[in-house]
Amino acid sequence: MQQHPSPLVGRHGEVEDVAEALRTTGGTAGGTAAGTAGVTAGRTASAEARTLLVTGGAGTGKTAVVEQARQTVVQEGGRVLRFGWESGEGQADGTAALTDAVCAVLAKVHDGRLPARIAAVRRMQARATGPGGEVALLSTLGEVLADAAREVPFALILDNTERMPARTVSALGLLLRTFRPAGVPVVMAGRPMSPGHATAAQLPAAADRVLELPPLSSAEVGELVVRRLGRSVEPDLVTAVLASLGPLAGSPAAVLSVLASLEERGGLLELDGQVCLTVPEGGLRLRADAAELGRLCWPDASPDAGTLGAAAVLAALVERAEVRLEDLHRAKSPDGPLEAVGRTVDRLVGDRVVTVGQDGRIAFAVPALAAALRTLSARREVRSLHAAITGLVTDRLGATAAGTRRPRLAGHVAAAGAMLDDTLAVPLLLAAAGSSVRFNQEWAVRSYHSVLRHLPPHDPRTPGVLHESAGLSLRDSDHIGVLALAEPLLACLDVPHGEEREERGDRDDRGNRDDRDGLEWVTRACALSALHEHRSPYAEDADPRYRAALERVPAGAVLAAVGGRYGIGPSAPMTSRPGSGGQEPGSGTGPSSGSGSGSGSGPVPSVAEVRLLAAAVGSGAEFERARQGMPGDALGEAALDRLRNAAAYGDLAGALEAVLGERYVAAGESTAVRYHSMVRDYLTGDWDSALSCARRIETRGRSGGAAGVGQLARALAAEIQLMRGELGRAREWLDLIPDSVGHPLVARARLGVRYWSGQVDKALAGRASVDEALEAARHDVRRARESGLLAGLDRVLLRMLSITVRGDSTEATRRTLEELEALYEEAASPMTYEAVLVARGMVHGDADSALAAYRLVRRRVDLPLSVDCCQCLTDVGDDPQQWLDEATRSGHALGLGRPVRGLLGAAARRRNVPIPRRRAARAGLSDREVRLIAMVSDGSTNRQIAARLACSEKTVEQRLSRLFQRTGCRSRVELAAAWLDGSLARQGLVPEH
Repeated sequence: MQQHPSPLVGRHGEVEDVAEALRTTGGTAGGTAAGTAGVTAGRTASAEARTLLVTGGAGTGKTAVVEQARQTVVQEGGRVLRFGWESGEGQADGTAALTDAVCAVLAKVHDGRLPARIAAVRRMQARATGPGGEVALLSTLGEVLADAAREVPFALILDNTERMPARTVSALGLLLRTFRPAGVPVVMAGRPMSPGHATAAQLPAAADRVLELPPLSSAEVGELVVRRLGRSVEPDLVTAVLASLGPLAGSPAAVLSVLASLEERGGLLELDGQVCLTVPEGGLRLRADAAELGRLCWPDASPDAGTLGAAAVLAALVERAEVRLEDLHRAKSPDGPLEAVGRTVDRLVGDRVVTVGQDGRIAFAVPALAAALRTLSARREVRSLHAAITGLVTDRLGATAAGTRRPRLAGHVAAAGAMLDDTLAVPLLLAAAGSSVRFNQEWAVRSYHSVLRHLPPHDPRTPGVLHESAGLSLRDSDHIGVLALAEPLLACLDVPHGEEREERGDRDDRGNRDDRDGLEWVTRACALSALHEHRSPYAEDADPRYRAALERVPAGAVLAAVGGRYGIGPSAPMTSRPGSGGQEPGSGTGPSSGSGSGSGSGPVPSVAEVRLLAAAVGSGAEFERARQGMPGDALGEAALDRLRNAAAYGDLAGALEAVLGERYVAAGESTAVRYHSMVRDYLTGDWDSALSCARRIETRGRSGGAAGVGQLARALAAEIQLMRGELGRAREWLDLIPDSVGHPLVARARLGVRYWSGQVDKALAGRASVDEALEAARHDVRRARESGLLAGLDRVLLRMLSITVRGDSTEATRRTLEELEALYEEAASPMTYEAVLVARGMVHGDADSALAAYRLVRRRVDLPLSVDCCQCLTDVGDDPQQWLDEATRSGHALGLGRPVRGLLGAAARRRNVPIPRRRAARAGLSDREVRLIAMVSDGSTNRQIAARLACSEKTVEQRLSRLFQRTGCRSRVELAAAWLDGSLARQGLVPEH
């Protein structure tokens, strides 16, 4: 039998099974076989005709599978009829409904005997009133169907069997078990009924075979997403969809519903050839359509409007606070709103829509369902319910005791808002924060944030709450949480806490000074968190009140100004008034806190450390002065080198890690942390991961309403795409960067794109385009120098030098080399020294300098620059073949495109050495290649692999072709076998780790 590939993801075998069942039409010896292609004539109906039940959970694709199989059989020439059992309100069910459905089927068989068959059925129906009449009617129905099939062979399909009335199911089951029409295959589809259903076993017992559709695997879900969107997708998108669906993760209909919801609200963005998610990963939801939600999420029957509305209330209730069964069942009034919600919970638990944990906590099994329910227009006001739950406990225990013994009540207090009096809310929230800080810091932070909405700025407790909340958030790298304190902080800074308290005699001078120091420390913490999220307080769209607050806290202003030197916002002066801003940070004293947040300790850097961070991007003399301002032996040479290396890429997180050492909290998902990972992946050669980081930074910034974040991530992504020969994508990344951004990393990418665009586009090629690119780069270099940004300029000048050397421009080469050497004299950084060594090798043919640069670069781990070193050594070294081989291997690992491959080819021709074939470079498979082989061995298709690797199917085919060359395998089967039997490992191709 010919196999027809199914367009349904993950359902090829099931479609073929259903199609094979539908093909078993036929007649007795005198009958005629139906169809032309693939249908064998003369088969015995009683032996071949089958009854198949296709079953599976909600949205698993039962209808789609049956429909696809029907189309396949019809295209082969077969005849498939629908058995329309559906009946409306007030219409007949049982044998009467079955009789009407059979007559409708007979009407579609045009062989001249229709009137006789219909008459026979109706006569028997009229007589079927006494005992045994129903059985006789069913026997007649079977006979007339078999008679019609002998003349015109056909198959029957019926869908949504779970919606059939019980009497109709019983009659159909008896017909199929006892009076099965010979020669008529029957395919049914429906959800499995619950064990308590009166007719749950009727249809499975009548079927020759039950075909259960399994949920889609994660790889198949990825393939479905790719096919639905028609483009490659970022792997995080598939992961987020799976996480939002819980037990429905393998349901195709649920996956498509989430994607449709994302498209409706603009939650998808095509970036760098990938479709990315622009909404928070926890914000995915099903389409807010009541009928669709009921069909997908209620296993046995769709809910009525009342149940759906109550479920929406419950979804809104559990969104803001932890709700337990005891909260709902403790209500005194049996007719009260809490009791009503409690009864709804009981029904939803029975429907498997809601789960209850061992501690009684209520949660929705499918997070995307809860998110969709909260958007329904039927959603009611739930603040009163939160207030009622709080009142049930506070009436018994009092506010303080309730917060201490039930810290989870803080969520209900926050959700109730103004419905609770401040005299109750404040002591409960403070007690809850103090109680939960030992076991759940997230709860404590939320409690502190809530209490700030109830405390006025002049309250003596406000500074302490601000300080504790900021300290806890920084300890967990929750920079968004710190930034949420900006508004109450600004209001608090405008209140003269110390003077008022001195007049009232409430506190001594030490207490007043502690409050001032605490507020200043929180201001610096906010400045640090803003930099971590790449949000400059000096940007045009920044809150002007924030800048005013920084003017009152010079130490915070100095920290905020560092952002301009790391590509975060515009440049700002790095000055502060001596002695202002409280004590001089770095003295080792300050406000005491459980977070260890004294000046010069904890995750907030001191002024001396901030100055060192800023000086790392400037001259060597400036850096040395800042270094001398640090305590003795504070940083070793290795840490200082890491600091300057990070500064060259605007890597703020890497710079903070080098300066703060063990005080730096490296966890979290801030923009700065993601960019630090991107820089590391770029230097080590994992460019696919680096580009993925860039896309995450871009989408995270847009989902947070800050589209200007991550300018350097855009520049580095443009650099990667440029080196891979993807000039169009490189331009797309650069177009996102405003012209006002003059960081050296941006200048370097701009120069490369301008130059290579001129080389590719024949209309722009020539001396003029090269000169224009170089002149624009010189302008960018001057602008960076004026801003004090020297770190990273060496790579811009080195690229300019390589262009002038290729263009045989002696004067421009001399001028650029002198500028690079002058930069080294001024900056005196390790990376600048490496660039000077490479430049001397390029210009003067100094093989020793080029070799020294190569060794330094390999030690520092900078794979892209090592390729430049190898290219230079190919031109000037004693063994050009050795360096060409290594450059080719590294270029292959990076996926370098036409620009670099062309340079290597030109170097090979100049030295008259052959370019190595890729399959001869058997130094070992990369981690990416090993992962690809593992997926091939698991049986993943190219489409599934493309979805998981966030690339196109064509790219997968190209990578597989390269793998076949490297491993000597001729097919996917041979490749999988070599992987599984250890042949690749014995050849030394598999990395030891």
